Amino acid sequence: MASAGSAPATLDNREAVVQAATLARVHVSARWFYWIAALSLVNSAVVIFGGQFHFVVGLGVTSVVDAVAKQLGSAGIVLDLIINSVVAGVFCLFGYCASKSQKWAFLVGMALYALDGLLLLMAQDYLSVAFHAYALYCIYRGLAAQAAAQA
Repeated sequence: MASAGSAPATLDNREAVVQAATLARVHVSARWFYWIAALSLVNSAVVIFGGQFHFVVGLGVTSVVDAVAKQLGSAGIVLDLIINSVVAGVFCLFGYCASKSQKWAFLVGMALYALDGLLLLMAQDYLSVAFHAYALYCIYRGLAAQAAAQA
């Protein structure tokens, strides 16, 4: 038989498990921003070196920068690297801040990624648009977990 003193310990253990699961969900969702940044840079490197593929999780805005830079020649390559590195850095910042459960990072990052999805929709890259929607859903799950933890 359990003693009366074990009930609060069990409740504390459950709360700790729920808190750990919530924190894990926030971290998993926040990592999406790192993947977006990294694969956008990979996509840019592929364009610079003349490759013919791209990752659908990458950013459409970096693809636009890549296309313009390609027309500018060697000076365009330098600008491409600088601009796309700044864009990727911003998404890494979102990932870092979101992993620290900062709501603004989720919201602003999701808004910018949704706008990027609209850019891809205008370009009729439907596979990338669909993947953007999936990634936004995954990121939203972290935001929802973070909000639930604070409630």
